Amino acid sequence: MNRLLIILGPTACGKTTFAAHLACDMDGEIISADSRQVYRGMDIGTGKDLADYHVGGKDIPYHLIDIAEAGTRYNVYEWQQGFLDAYRDILGRGKLPILCGGTGMYIESVVKAYEFDGRAFPEFRPLIIGLRISREQRRAKISQRLRARLDEGMVAEVQGLLERGVPAERLIRYGLEYKYVTLYLTGQLKYEEMVSLLEIAIHQFAKRQMTWFRGMEERRGIPIHWLDVETPIGERIETVKELWLTQAE
Repeated sequence: MNRLLIILGPTACGKTTFAAHLACDMDGEIISADSRQVYRGMDIGTGKDLADYHVGGKDIPYHLIDIAEAGTRYNVYEWQQGFLDAYRDILGRGKLPILCGGTGMYIESVVKAYEFDGRAFPEFRPLIIGLRISREQRRAKISQRLRARLDEGMVAEVQGLLERGVPAERLIRYGLEYKYVTLYLTGQLKYEEMVSLLEIAIHQFAKRQMTWFRGMEERRGIPIHWLDVETPIGERIETVKELWLTQAE
């Protein structure tokens, strides 16, 4: 059965950074499981943080980022097929595929082999690593990151999408940063209201992510090995390598 290493966790827990360091150590490549990072031009708001893929002087290859035009629709079935292509490509070059992201449905579509239109999907034997972060630390990181993104030009990014012809209604449907910044730019919210409501929405989103992951474990029988984000990254990497070797036995 196909083996797969998965890194998941709520927003702002450092998934990408950890996965990139893991890929550097284990000669891997990353497949993104993020429902919004697939869109080109939606960089700051989705937190692509592409600099995180540069580790130890090495660029870590990534997949399923910047593969669709902003304003278009992209669904779990399309992502699932893209994942399969990327997985086979990475294996074909002798590298380790590492699935990393926080979109629970995308991850589960692979782990549970979702079928669409009667089309069978291959079964995988996953090792799922979850990054655990305290509620207080998560809230602090979300607030800090939001202000950093605003300073980096997130409002200008959304303004540029609108000027390129991406409908405001579509941006609002993308949710979170794109919803609230669009509401601000179209005069439906004041700046201070936008920031406050967006911050609350991101906190709520992180809670929903954790609810989904708990459901994977408790109701759908999918084991997740949780590692504390406060543990040094080198120790976490060694733990994952040990688990990966144990699973292979």
